[in-house]
Amino acid sequence: MEPIDLNTLKAQAAVELKRLEAQATAKEVAAKAIGKTAIIWIFLLVLVGVVSSAFLNTEALPAVIGLVATATMALIQMVNGIVNETKKEEKPEITIIKELIGRLDKPERQEASMKVSVEGDKVTVQRGDDVISTKG
Repeated sequence: MEPIDLNTLKAQAAVELKRLEAQATAKEVAAKAIGKTAIIWIFLLVLVGVVSSAFLNTEALPAVIGLVATATMALIQMVNGIVNETKKEEKPEITIIKELIGRLDKPERQEASMKVSVEGDKVTVQRGDDVISTKG
């Protein structure tokens, strides 16, 4: 068995790491970049507000504090948006179409007739014993 060269092993690990990073989505890359520096930027913005309150006159202070607060809240919202990703709900039509495609291929349902009714936002599709409806 050949001895493993440490430099070769490091190079292989670096190549594998670069390959994995290249496959990351833009959102993952942004989350990583913001996650590494967000707390530092929030701290610096708060520090600017505190230091400015010691040196500025009372007329200029509200404007500076307002800008610092706005920038801090915007940064917090960006971090929160990345961390708390909410999945978008599919449109009701797409859900019904997907379910119908799955059910239409069943051999026992080939001869049953289909009935579609629309009442405002609620759509109901019935074929044989199967009934699919949206939450309207």
